[in-house]
Amino acid sequence: MERLVDMLKAGADPTRVKILCLCSRAELSVGELTRILGQSQPRVSRHLKILAEAGLLDRYREGQFALFRRAARGQAAEIAASIAGWADAHPEGLEAEMAALAQVMRERAGAAAQYFASNAADWDSIRRLHIADEQVEAAVRKHVGRAPIELLVDLGTGTGRMIEVAGPVAGTAVGIDLSRNMLSMARGNLIKAAQSKTLGFDWQIRQGDVHRLPLEGGVADVAIMHQVLHFLEDPPLALAEAARILKPGGRLILVDFARHRVEALRDEHAHTWLGFADSEVTAWLRAAGLRNIGIEHLPGDPLTITIWTATSAAVAAPEPPAITYAEAI
Repeated sequence: MERLVDMLKAGADPTRVKILCLCSRAELSVGELTRILGQSQPRVSRHLKILAEAGLLDRYREGQFALFRRAARGQAAEIAASIAGWADAHPEGLEAEMAALAQVMRERAGAAAQYFASNAADWDSIRRLHIADEQVEAAVRKHVGRAPIELLVDLGTGTGRMIEVAGPVAGTAVGIDLSRNMLSMARGNLIKAAQSKTLGFDWQIRQGDVHRLPLEGGVADVAIMHQVLHFLEDPPLALAEAARILKPGGRLILVDFARHRVEALRDEHAHTWLGFADSEVTAWLRAAGLRNIGIEHLPGDPLTITIWTATSAAVAAPEPPAITYAEAI
């Protein structure tokens, strides 16, 4: 009861109600909230501290920054959603903040578009070496299936495209990437998709290393790793991490190049691996405790894209200590 009272007290402030509404629409930094609310940074930081300590906001690290989003789980999430929902139904007094938030979202989308334009030539040169992205995406959708799932995790999310492709069947989709540039790009792309009404589910973008994921074990129904493995120094470790976060019976969808000899990808595009043989990927997946391994080849010229699928054990294995990057800073 005392905890419930603390949550209600934390939400009983006009500015904090506004923050809950804003953080229901996007994950926002202290600087962005300061700008949107038109208040000093120390004052905004104090409100954020109160909300986070009460559990009404989730706080995530991204480099030297902290991002805030309305709590996603538990009783605190229900209370935060109720407060934000009531305020949404009575938007009087929120017009200026919502207009400022829309401007922040437009700037994010514009920055993402600029970054994409500056790198488009490199990506296009690789796309010409394999079959059309649309065919790959159709195959990913097929493997994800149409049945509703609770949580989809996109490992090495990059532009966020796999969240757009596969996320509609999920209650929540989480994209994880180490690069802040790619995180900004993914957010911009997903904000644009949400504004165009093509993205109607909850999504989150988090900074993290695929070798050490900022997620607890056994939480994901589906994990996707699309064109990431060939950049990694330790693919078996990344696959073991992907297996760790899957629920019992959860599925991994791994998309990457089959073994090839296009040395330019190593020299000009920083590919650590020139694709992978089915036998080595299968061995890594089995070593990670995954089963029911499937293989689909999508031939191109000169590159073939392979989709490996695997399922976690039906019974959960003992978990290592949970890893989280959501601690306060």
